[in-house]
Amino acid sequence: MMAELSYNAPKEVKDLEIFNTIELEDFARLVMPKGGFDYLAGGSGDEFTLRRNVEAFNFKGILPRVAANVEFPDTQTKIFEHELKVPFIMAPIAAHGLAHQSKEAGTARGIHEFGGSLMSISAYSGASFQEISAGLKDTPRWFQIYMSKDDELNKHILDEAKADGASAIILTADATISGNRDRDDKNHFVYPFGMPIVSRYLTGSGKNMSLNNIYAQSKQKISLEDIGFIKEHSELPVFLKGVQTPEDALAGLGAGADGIWVSNHGGRQLDGAPASFEVLEEIALAVAGRVPIVFDSGIRRGEHIFKALASGADIVAIGRPALFGLALGGWKGVRSVFEYFEKDLKRVMQLAGTQTIEDIKHTRLKDLK
Repeated sequence: MMAELSYNAPKEVKDLEIFNTIELEDFARLVMPKGGFDYLAGGSGDEFTLRRNVEAFNFKGILPRVAANVEFPDTQTKIFEHELKVPFIMAPIAAHGLAHQSKEAGTARGIHEFGGSLMSISAYSGASFQEISAGLKDTPRWFQIYMSKDDELNKHILDEAKADGASAIILTADATISGNRDRDDKNHFVYPFGMPIVSRYLTGSGKNMSLNNIYAQSKQKISLEDIGFIKEHSELPVFLKGVQTPEDALAGLGAGADGIWVSNHGGRQLDGAPASFEVLEEIALAVAGRVPIVFDSGIRRGEHIFKALASGADIVAIGRPALFGLALGGWKGVRSVFEYFEKDLKRVMQLAGTQTIEDIKHTRLKDLK
C-alpha cells in the first residue's frame, strides 16, 4: 500500500495573496502529499480534456466596450430561492481532506466567511453532514448524490441531505465508472480516510479503497428515471450533472430535471471529449432558458466566469482553485480564492462595459478560432 495510509495533509490556516489561481496548483504541489495532489489535480488519459478545459476559453474574445457608463459593477444574481452576491459557487468535489486536515468543514467555513455564495456537498465527502454544517452554518447548500444500487439506501441518504438543509439535489450522471486516471494508477492511490455519507453501501468505510472500487459499488446504470425518483422522494429541485450535448440536456428536461449542469467532470472521465466551454453555448440554446444552467470545468480567471455567463450559464461552479486554496491556507485560503474571483470578475465587467450579470448574459463574444 502507498504511504498515504498515514496521510499528512496540510494544516496551516492563513489568508492568501492571489495573483492568479493557475499558480495555486504549483504551490499546492509543494505542500500536499503526492498521491493526494495527483488525485485532485489530475485528469484521465493523456489529460487532453483537462488541459482543453482551460485553453478553450482563449478561443472566444471579450469585446471591450467604452463610454458604457459603468462603475462599481454589481455581481448579484439569483438561482431558485437563493439570492447570491456572486454568480459562482463551490462545485461538488470528493475528499477535501486530501488538501487539508479540516476536510470539507474547512471549505464550508471559507464559503460561509466569504458570504453570499453556496456550497455543493459531494456524497464522497470525507466529512459528515454534521461536520460540514458546523462550518457552513446558515450558508445554503446543495447535495450531489452518487447513487447506491439499493434505492432504500438512496432514500435514507436523500433524507439526511434534506434534513441537513440541502435545497437541491445534483445527480452526477457522467461518473458511473472511473476514467483511466493514470496518475492515480501509478500512485496506487487509495483514500486515506472514510466517506461517512456513502459508507453504508460500501464494503468498508471508504478508507484504503480505490476510486475504481468505490465506483464499482455505486450504481452504474443511471437512467433518466432516476431524476424522477430523486424528485419524488426528496421533493427538491434536481440538477442533471455531466451534460455535454444538447440531446442529453433535452432528454433531462423531458424527464423533469429542474436544472442542467454542463460539466465534463474537470477532465477526469472521458479523455478526448471537448472542453465544457466548447459545448456550453449549443446546450444553452437547446435549453432556451427553461431551467437554470450551472457550468463547471476549467474556471481559473474572472474572464472565464464572464465568458461562461455570456455563453449561457446562469451560475459557474469553482472546483480545483478552491481546493488548492484550502491546501495552502485552510478555510482562509478558500475565502481568499472566492474573494479573488469576485474582484477579478468585477474588473472584467468594468472593462467590458457590463454593469450587471444580466448585462453579461447579453454580451456578444468574438470567435477567435
